[in-house]
Amino acid sequence: MQIESDKPSRKKPFFPVNKELRHYLRQHGREIALPVSYNDLLNISYSVPLKDKNGKDTLWEKASYDLRDWEYIRDSLVQTYAILKTEGDLTFTKHLDVARIDYCTFGNSNPFRIRIVNRFNDNYDHYYVKREDASRVYGLELEHLLSPNRITYLTHEGTLVEEHIPGLPGDVFINDHLDLPATNRIRLAKEFVKFNERCFVRLLGDMRSYNFVVNVTPDIEDYQYRIRAIDFDQQSYEGRKNLYFPQFFKENRPLVELALNHLNPDSVAQYQAEERTLMAFRVSVERHRLLHLLNIMTRDRISTDEKRKQLREQLAQHFDNSQFLRCRTMGEVVKLTLRQCLKPHLLRIHQNQGKIM
Repeated sequence: MQIESDKPSRKKPFFPVNKELRHYLRQHGREIALPVSYNDLLNISYSVPLKDKNGKDTLWEKASYDLRDWEYIRDSLVQTYAILKTEGDLTFTKHLDVARIDYCTFGNSNPFRIRIVNRFNDNYDHYYVKREDASRVYGLELEHLLSPNRITYLTHEGTLVEEHIPGLPGDVFINDHLDLPATNRIRLAKEFVKFNERCFVRLLGDMRSYNFVVNVTPDIEDYQYRIRAIDFDQQSYEGRKNLYFPQFFKENRPLVELALNHLNPDSVAQYQAEERTLMAFRVSVERHRLLHLLNIMTRDRISTDEKRKQLREQLAQHFDNSQFLRCRTMGEVVKLTLRQCLKPHLLRIHQNQGKIM
């Protein structure tokens, strides 16, 4: 592994959800009428910066609303939480309330973070309301189908609602937990290699440390780790190949060094093959749904022609495969990358069943 100073585009445009993708979302239970929209939440009366426990600016602001709008916003957000968590069963909402609405001033999507609190025991949960973007929708759906993580999200007329993905933010983990005696560095290095592989195979970009979280699970005698992406708007948008490898971001340097210090090339190759095999199993199980999504994606415009041409040329060189030079959309690039990386593993999986995908 090596570090490169490439950076993603500073401002990525939003791409609309087309009719085909909308139909797909409706077919698979993602598209549903929501009681609140992203634009509803933009009617902020005033906001104050949110500080962390050390007094540092979090780049989030606590939003406040006119009392004439608050009752509608509050009730709509509680109902939205019920739709997200219990398929719209409002039976459990009588003891729920909106504790806080935070607005993020950083990044492309400018999301709202909603804190829902249980008035009986003060337990709280979060979810996010964002502007709908086709890139993010494709990213979320590919994460759901190809990663070890299931994702719950909903769309409706320009609004995207996402569940909160729990875990320690990657930058916080690196700063506060990486060097703790209890951290199993070898297992963490292994997981970073696997995460790096997942991102590249499905072309999810911009996985700097603050765009993923680390889950730590106590195991029989030690700890297991999983790294989960939490930001999906850089799904197959950029033209530079290295932006799809988390290993090339300077923010992730400590994890790269961890892998270099604790894993040899054979181990890295083993973990990469393990991850591709797991992805191939998921493709085998979800092949009809995945093919439906990819076919829609190949006809959609989710990047610029300049970036598409740059990426297809770099991938053609990376894989020594001139078929990439014929890709007319980013969706075709994603589809061919998946085929290039996973076909050998799919062949082995289906060898005994007489099925070759």
